Amino acid sequence: MESLDMKKIIVTGGAGFIGSALIRYLIRETDCTVCNLDKLTYAGNRESLKEVADSPRYSFAHLDICDREGVTRLFAEFQPDTIMHLAAESHVDRSIDAPLEFVRTNVLGTANLLQCALEYWRGLPEERQTAFRFQHISTDEVYGSLGEDGFFAETTPYDPKSPYSASKASSDHMVRAWGHTFGMPVLISNCSNNYGPYHFPEKLIPLVILNALDGKPLPVYGRGANVRDWLYVEDHAKALWLINQRGVPGETYNIGGHNERTNLEVVETICRILDELRPKTAGRYADQITFVADRPGHDLRYAIDATKLTRDLGWHAEENFDTGIRKTIQWYLDNAWWWEPIRAQKYAGERLGKQK
Repeated sequence: MESLDMKKIIVTGGAGFIGSALIRYLIRETDCTVCNLDKLTYAGNRESLKEVADSPRYSFAHLDICDREGVTRLFAEFQPDTIMHLAAESHVDRSIDAPLEFVRTNVLGTANLLQCALEYWRGLPEERQTAFRFQHISTDEVYGSLGEDGFFAETTPYDPKSPYSASKASSDHMVRAWGHTFGMPVLISNCSNNYGPYHFPEKLIPLVILNALDGKPLPVYGRGANVRDWLYVEDHAKALWLINQRGVPGETYNIGGHNERTNLEVVETICRILDELRPKTAGRYADQITFVADRPGHDLRYAIDATKLTRDLGWHAEENFDTGIRKTIQWYLDNAWWWEPIRAQKYAGERLGKQK
């Protein structure tokens, strides 16, 4: 059997934010061969994989996870040892505008992928069956909303509040069901809010950075009191690989950065760093902060307890929020080639998810 560092891996959603970070890490830091299965929806961008695209260990399959025939054929041809499943509709505001798209991809797509993986897994010799992993990457939003105290643990009851988080909760349950009922080796992780390079400009941190540079308003929902736990995306990629290598099948692992900030604190931090790195000719970036009507059903606070991942597998985040946010801002300042086409062609910073 091949060593862990020489696995053949299918990463679904590998042209997205977290998926592309994972693939860049796998190609750069391991000897794995990686196939990127991605439908290339609005948030998928093959330019995010530019630095690894020429590697002989990287390939791309333009495919929808709902396409049973296509997924079955890819499994048969590529012969994966691991599925790392990140393909999902993942933007809460869009789930308010078009919830059924989230049900289709996140619920039905995951079920289709699981069934294709099960049929493929059953055809493997025993040694490869034992080594196989179906690794599902999910979100802390499935747990609902916290008050001012407490943390989400792996045992926290599910209480999703948005169409997005409900669809991800459903996919988590299905992965567990396929593992329990059919014996397929599955792993699940639930992570806190990611940030870093190559983040689609609809999300808070890249939106604020780019709106600030464009002189546009910096929208803050409500009074900016909602709290999120921030995780640098490259730390997340390392955690996912560690879970794949050492995680116990059937277990769930929470991944968090222990970096809680209110949304207003995040925006003010970005403004302060931009004042230093690219000062305006007049005034400060914080002058552009604009408070807007809150998101419908906006969860107050998320915070992850990653004790299990640290205790059992030895994971620690390498970046704290102060170091990670500075690296992120600098990356956007240095890489307009990546985000300018997106702002021009896909998303220019408009408000989404206002339906009541």
